[in-house]
Amino acid sequence: MSSSVKPDLSIIILNYNVKDLLLNCLDSIFKNKTKEDNWQIIVVDNASKDGSVEAVKEKYGSPSTKFIPSEVEGLRVDLIENQSNLGFAQGNNAAIPKAKAPVILFLNPDTVVVNGAISKSLKFLMSNPDMGALTCRVELPDGRLDYSCHRGFPTPWNAFCYFSGLSKIFPHSSFFARYTASYLDTNKTHEIDCLTGAFLMVRTIAGEQINWWDKDYFWNGEDIEFCFSLKEKGWKIYFYPEVKIIHYKGSSSGLWNTAASRVSHQVRMTSATHAVSAMRIFYIKHYYKNYPPLLRDLILLGIKSLEHYRKFKIMMG
Repeated sequence: MSSSVKPDLSIIILNYNVKDLLLNCLDSIFKNKTKEDNWQIIVVDNASKDGSVEAVKEKYGSPSTKFIPSEVEGLRVDLIENQSNLGFAQGNNAAIPKAKAPVILFLNPDTVVVNGAISKSLKFLMSNPDMGALTCRVELPDGRLDYSCHRGFPTPWNAFCYFSGLSKIFPHSSFFARYTASYLDTNKTHEIDCLTGAFLMVRTIAGEQINWWDKDYFWNGEDIEFCFSLKEKGWKIYFYPEVKIIHYKGSSSGLWNTAASRVSHQVRMTSATHAVSAMRIFYIKHYYKNYPPLLRDLILLGIKSLEHYRKFKIMMG
Protein backbone atom coordinates (compact mmCIF):
# COMPACT_ATOMS: atom_id res chain seq x y z
CA MET A 1 0.00 0.00 0.00
CA SER A 2 1.39 3.38 -0.96
CA SER A 3 1.74 5.79 1.96
CA SER A 4 -0.22 8.37 -0.09
CA VAL A 5 -3.30 6.15 -0.36
CA LYS A 6 -5.73 6.35 2.54
CA PRO A 7 -6.45 2.86 3.92
CA ASP A 8 -9.95 1.42 4.24
CA LEU A 9 -9.15 -0.08 7.63
CA SER A 10 -6.63 0.56 10.40
CA ILE A 11 -5.88 -2.50 12.55
CA ILE A 12 -4.53 -1.73 16.02
CA ILE A 13 -2.93 -4.55 18.02
CA LEU A 14 -1.89 -3.80 21.60
CA ASN A 15 0.82 -6.17 22.80
CA TYR A 16 2.17 -6.98 26.23
CA ASN A 17 4.63 -9.86 26.67
CA VAL A 18 3.07 -12.28 24.17
CA LYS A 19 5.73 -12.20 21.44
CA ASP A 20 5.01 -15.56 19.80
CA LEU A 21 1.26 -15.01 19.83
CA LEU A 22 1.72 -11.54 18.36
CA LEU A 23 3.79 -12.90 15.47
CA ASN A 24 1.21 -15.64 14.86
CA CYS A 25 -1.56 -13.03 14.89
CA LEU A 26 0.25 -10.85 12.36
CA ASP A 27 0.96 -13.89 10.20
CA SER A 28 -2.74 -14.80 10.19
CA ILE A 29 -3.67 -11.24 9.20
CA PHE A 30 -1.35 -11.24 6.22
CA LYS A 31 -2.48 -14.71 5.17
CA ASN A 32 -6.06 -13.41 5.11
CA LYS A 33 -5.18 -10.15 3.34
CA THR A 34 -5.77 -9.97 -0.41
CA LYS A 35 -4.54 -7.46 -2.97
CA GLU A 36 -7.93 -5.74 -2.74
CA ASP A 37 -7.59 -5.18 1.02
CA ASN A 38 -6.20 -1.73 1.74
CA TRP A 39 -5.23 -1.99 5.42
CA GLN A 40 -2.96 -0.15 7.80
CA ILE A 41 -1.58 -2.35 10.60
CA ILE A 42 -0.32 -0.76 13.82
CA VAL A 43 1.31 -2.69 16.66
CA VAL A 44 1.48 -0.87 19.99
CA ASP A 45 3.81 -2.40 22.56
CA ASN A 46 3.25 -1.69 26.26
CA ALA A 47 6.92 -1.97 27.31
CA SER A 48 7.13 -5.75 26.91
CA LYS A 49 10.15 -7.51 28.35
CA ASP A 50 9.93 -10.69 26.26
CA GLY A 51 11.58 -9.39 23.08
CA SER A 52 8.30 -8.56 21.32
CA VAL A 53 9.54 -5.28 19.87
CA GLU A 54 12.79 -6.80 18.68
CA ALA A 55 10.93 -9.70 17.06
CA VAL A 56 8.62 -7.36 15.12
CA LYS A 57 11.58 -5.26 14.00
CA GLU A 58 13.48 -8.34 12.90
CA LYS A 59 10.59 -9.78 10.91
CA TYR A 60 9.45 -6.52 9.35
CA GLY A 61 12.79 -4.77 9.06
CA SER A 62 12.02 -1.65 11.10
CA PRO A 63 14.66 0.74 12.48
CA SER A 64 14.38 1.78 16.13
CA THR A 65 12.02 4.73 16.45
CA LYS A 66 8.88 5.30 18.46
CA PHE A 67 6.64 5.21 15.40
CA ILE A 68 8.06 2.94 12.73
CA PRO A 69 6.60 2.35 9.29
CA SER A 70 8.13 -0.65 7.57
CA GLU A 71 7.51 -2.45 4.33
CA VAL A 72 9.11 -5.80 3.54
CA GLU A 73 7.97 -7.90 0.58
CA GLY A 74 4.67 -6.01 0.47
CA LEU A 75 3.98 -6.42 4.20
CA ARG A 76 3.53 -3.25 6.20
CA VAL A 77 3.48 -2.84 9.98
CA ASP A 78 3.68 0.35 12.01
CA LEU A 79 5.21 -0.02 15.47
CA ILE A 80 4.66 2.23 18.46
CA GLU A 81 6.82 1.63 21.53
CA ASN A 82 5.33 2.82 24.81
CA GLN A 83 7.96 3.34 27.48
CA SER A 84 5.78 1.86 30.23
CA ASN A 85 2.74 -0.38 30.53
CA LEU A 86 -0.08 2.10 29.96
CA GLY A 87 -2.83 -0.49 30.25
CA PHE A 88 -5.40 -1.41 27.62
CA ALA A 89 -7.26 1.87 27.25
CA GLN A 90 -4.35 4.30 27.09
CA GLY A 91 -2.23 1.79 25.19
CA ASN A 92 -4.79 1.63 22.39
CA ASN A 93 -5.42 5.37 22.52
CA ALA A 94 -1.72 5.92 21.79
CA ALA A 95 -2.28 4.56 18.28
CA ILE A 96 -5.36 6.62 17.42
CA PRO A 97 -3.46 9.69 16.11
CA LYS A 98 -1.63 7.42 13.65
CA ALA A 99 -4.74 5.59 12.39
CA LYS A 100 -5.73 6.89 8.95
CA ALA A 101 -8.80 4.84 8.03
CA PRO A 102 -12.54 5.52 8.44
CA VAL A 103 -12.83 2.22 10.30
CA ILE A 104 -10.57 0.85 13.04
CA LEU A 105 -10.25 -2.75 14.20
CA PHE A 106 -8.92 -3.28 17.71
CA LEU A 107 -7.53 -6.80 17.71
CA ASN A 108 -5.91 -8.75 20.55
CA PRO A 109 -2.47 -10.24 19.86
CA ASP A 110 -3.59 -13.61 21.26
CA THR A 111 -5.99 -14.13 18.37
CA VAL A 112 -5.80 -15.92 15.03
CA VAL A 113 -7.76 -14.63 12.03
CA VAL A 114 -9.35 -17.25 9.77
CA ASN A 115 -11.32 -17.38 6.52
CA GLY A 116 -11.36 -13.70 5.66
CA ALA A 117 -12.92 -12.64 8.96
CA ILE A 118 -11.57 -9.09 8.77
CA SER A 119 -12.51 -8.26 5.18
CA LYS A 120 -15.98 -9.81 5.48
CA SER A 121 -16.66 -7.98 8.75
CA LEU A 122 -15.58 -4.68 7.20
CA LYS A 123 -17.87 -5.22 4.21
CA PHE A 124 -20.82 -5.94 6.51
CA LEU A 125 -20.13 -2.89 8.68
CA MET A 126 -19.89 -0.59 5.69
CA SER A 127 -23.18 -1.88 4.30
CA ASN A 128 -25.04 -0.71 7.44
CA PRO A 129 -24.69 3.06 7.99
CA ASP A 130 -26.38 3.03 11.42
CA MET A 131 -23.94 0.41 12.73
CA GLY A 132 -21.23 1.93 14.90
CA ALA A 133 -19.35 -1.24 15.78
CA LEU A 134 -19.36 -4.99 15.42
CA THR A 135 -17.60 -8.13 16.48
CA CYS A 136 -17.43 -11.49 14.77
CA ARG A 137 -17.78 -14.89 16.40
CA VAL A 138 -14.87 -15.13 18.82
CA GLU A 139 -14.07 -18.76 19.60
CA LEU A 140 -11.93 -20.21 22.33
CA PRO A 141 -9.39 -22.84 21.22
CA ASP A 142 -11.82 -25.68 22.04
CA GLY A 143 -14.51 -24.21 19.78
CA ARG A 144 -16.69 -22.72 22.51
CA LEU A 145 -17.93 -19.18 22.14
CA ASP A 146 -16.00 -16.58 24.12
CA TYR A 147 -18.93 -15.15 26.08
CA SER A 148 -17.31 -11.70 26.07
CA CYS A 149 -18.15 -11.21 22.40
CA HIS A 150 -21.89 -11.54 23.04
CA ARG A 151 -23.11 -9.81 26.20
CA GLY A 152 -25.61 -7.54 27.83
CA PHE A 153 -24.56 -4.74 30.17
CA PRO A 154 -23.60 -5.73 33.75
CA THR A 155 -26.40 -4.10 35.69
CA PRO A 156 -26.41 -5.23 39.33
CA TRP A 157 -29.21 -7.69 38.55
CA ASN A 158 -27.49 -9.07 35.47
CA ALA A 159 -24.24 -9.43 37.39
CA PHE A 160 -25.99 -11.17 40.29
CA CYS A 161 -27.60 -13.69 37.92
CA TYR A 162 -24.24 -14.34 36.28
CA PHE A 163 -22.17 -14.83 39.43
CA SER A 164 -24.90 -16.74 41.27
CA GLY A 165 -25.21 -19.20 38.40
CA LEU A 166 -28.83 -18.33 37.60
CA SER A 167 -27.87 -17.49 34.04
CA LYS A 168 -26.51 -21.02 33.59
CA ILE A 169 -29.60 -22.60 35.13
CA PHE A 170 -31.89 -20.54 32.87
CA PRO A 171 -29.76 -19.87 29.77
CA HIS A 172 -32.78 -19.23 27.53
CA SER A 173 -34.38 -16.67 29.82
CA SER A 174 -34.00 -13.00 28.97
CA PHE A 175 -34.76 -12.27 32.63
CA PHE A 176 -31.96 -14.38 34.15
CA ALA A 177 -29.43 -14.61 31.29
CA ARG A 178 -29.32 -11.04 30.11
CA TYR A 179 -25.60 -10.55 30.77
CA THR A 180 -24.51 -13.63 28.80
CA ALA A 181 -27.32 -13.00 26.26
CA SER A 182 -27.50 -16.78 25.80
CA TYR A 183 -31.21 -16.49 25.07
CA LEU A 184 -30.29 -15.06 21.64
CA ASP A 185 -29.36 -17.27 18.68
CA THR A 186 -25.57 -17.04 18.31
CA ASN A 187 -25.77 -18.60 14.85
CA LYS A 188 -27.54 -15.54 13.48
CA THR A 189 -26.46 -11.94 13.04
CA HIS A 190 -28.18 -9.56 15.44
CA GLU A 191 -27.80 -6.43 17.51
CA ILE A 192 -26.20 -6.75 20.95
CA ASP A 193 -25.38 -4.47 23.87
CA CYS A 194 -21.75 -5.31 24.33
CA LEU A 195 -18.90 -6.94 22.45
CA THR A 196 -15.28 -7.77 23.23
CA GLY A 197 -12.14 -5.71 22.84
CA ALA A 198 -10.46 -8.80 21.40
CA PHE A 199 -12.14 -8.02 18.05
CA LEU A 200 -13.80 -4.62 18.03
CA MET A 201 -14.40 -3.05 14.64
CA VAL A 202 -15.68 0.51 14.91
CA ARG A 203 -16.31 3.48 12.66
CA THR A 204 -13.74 6.19 13.35
CA ILE A 205 -16.47 8.83 13.51
CA ALA A 206 -18.22 6.83 16.26
CA GLY A 207 -15.00 6.40 18.23
CA GLU A 208 -14.30 10.11 17.99
CA GLN A 209 -17.74 10.92 19.37
CA ILE A 210 -17.02 9.00 22.58
CA ASN A 211 -13.38 10.14 22.78
CA TRP A 212 -12.20 6.55 22.30
CA TRP A 213 -11.15 4.40 25.29
CA ASP A 214 -11.87 5.59 28.82
CA LYS A 215 -8.55 6.01 30.62
CA ASP A 216 -10.19 5.41 34.02
CA TYR A 217 -9.85 1.71 33.18
CA PHE A 218 -6.40 0.12 33.22
CA TRP A 219 -7.35 -3.36 32.09
CA ASN A 220 -10.71 -5.12 31.71
CA GLY A 221 -14.13 -3.47 31.50
CA GLU A 222 -13.08 -0.80 29.05
CA ASP A 223 -14.81 -2.61 26.18
CA ILE A 224 -18.09 -2.54 28.15
CA GLU A 225 -17.63 1.19 28.79
CA PHE A 226 -16.83 1.68 25.10
CA CYS A 227 -20.06 -0.03 24.03
CA PHE A 228 -22.14 1.78 26.67
CA SER A 229 -20.86 5.11 25.34
CA LEU A 230 -21.59 4.14 21.73
CA LYS A 231 -25.15 3.20 22.65
CA GLU A 232 -25.59 6.54 24.43
CA LYS A 233 -24.68 8.25 21.15
CA GLY A 234 -27.28 6.22 19.28
CA TRP A 235 -24.98 3.80 17.46
CA LYS A 236 -25.93 0.16 16.94
CA ILE A 237 -23.57 -2.70 17.83
CA TYR A 238 -23.76 -6.04 16.07
CA PHE A 239 -22.70 -9.64 16.57
CA TYR A 240 -21.68 -11.05 13.17
CA PRO A 241 -21.18 -14.84 13.45
CA GLU A 242 -20.74 -15.45 9.71
CA VAL A 243 -16.99 -15.29 10.33
CA LYS A 244 -14.80 -16.05 13.30
CA ILE A 245 -11.42 -15.67 14.95
CA ILE A 246 -9.74 -17.91 17.54
CA HIS A 247 -8.92 -16.32 20.89
CA TYR A 248 -6.30 -17.72 23.29
CA LYS A 249 -7.96 -15.75 26.04
CA GLY A 250 -5.97 -14.68 29.08
CA SER A 251 -2.50 -15.05 27.59
CA SER A 252 -1.35 -11.75 29.10
CA SER A 253 -3.32 -11.91 32.35
CA GLY A 254 -3.33 -15.64 33.14
CA LEU A 255 -6.92 -15.46 34.43
CA TRP A 256 -8.34 -18.05 32.01
CA ASN A 257 -7.23 -21.59 31.27
CA THR A 258 -7.49 -20.89 27.54
CA ALA A 259 -4.23 -18.92 27.67
CA ALA A 260 -1.45 -20.08 25.36
CA SER A 261 1.30 -18.93 27.72
CA ARG A 262 1.98 -18.96 31.44
CA VAL A 263 2.31 -15.78 33.48
CA SER A 264 3.68 -15.16 36.94
CA HIS A 265 1.67 -15.41 40.13
CA GLN A 266 2.08 -11.67 40.68
CA VAL A 267 0.71 -10.83 37.22
CA ARG A 268 -2.35 -12.99 37.87
CA MET A 269 -2.97 -11.27 41.21
CA THR A 270 -2.60 -7.82 39.65
CA SER A 271 -4.91 -8.80 36.79
CA ALA A 272 -7.55 -9.98 39.26
CA THR A 273 -7.38 -6.62 41.03
CA HIS A 274 -7.79 -4.69 37.78
CA ALA A 275 -10.69 -6.90 36.66
CA VAL A 276 -12.68 -6.27 39.82
CA SER A 277 -11.71 -2.60 39.84
CA ALA A 278 -13.26 -2.31 36.37
CA MET A 279 -16.56 -3.64 37.76
CA ARG A 280 -16.47 -1.06 40.52
CA ILE A 281 -15.69 1.81 38.13
CA PHE A 282 -18.48 0.88 35.72
CA TYR A 283 -21.02 0.44 38.51
CA ILE A 284 -20.19 3.80 40.12
CA LYS A 285 -20.23 5.61 36.76
CA HIS A 286 -23.56 4.30 35.55
CA TYR A 287 -25.66 2.60 38.24
CA TYR A 288 -24.62 3.77 41.72
CA LYS A 289 -27.04 6.71 41.89
CA ASN A 290 -29.97 4.53 40.78
CA TYR A 291 -30.15 2.62 44.08
CA PRO A 292 -30.88 3.50 47.72
CA PRO A 293 -27.81 3.97 49.96
CA LEU A 294 -28.00 0.59 51.72
CA LEU A 295 -28.24 -1.34 48.47
CA ARG A 296 -25.44 0.73 46.96
CA ASP A 297 -23.10 -0.31 49.75
CA LEU A 298 -24.19 -3.95 49.57
CA ILE A 299 -23.33 -4.03 45.87
CA LEU A 300 -19.91 -2.49 46.53
CA LEU A 301 -19.35 -5.03 49.30
CA GLY A 302 -20.24 -7.81 46.87
CA ILE A 303 -17.67 -6.50 44.38
CA LYS A 304 -15.02 -6.37 47.10
CA SER A 305 -15.88 -9.90 48.21
CA LEU A 306 -15.47 -11.10 44.63
CA GLU A 307 -11.98 -9.62 44.55
CA HIS A 308 -10.99 -11.47 47.73
CA TYR A 309 -12.47 -14.70 46.39
CA ARG A 310 -10.58 -14.49 43.10
CA LYS A 311 -7.29 -13.71 44.83
CA PHE A 312 -7.83 -16.61 47.22
CA LYS A 313 -8.35 -18.97 44.28
CA ILE A 314 -5.12 -17.76 42.69
CA MET A 315 -3.22 -18.21 45.95
CA MET A 316 -4.57 -21.72 46.39
CA GLY A 317 -3.85 -22.59 42.78
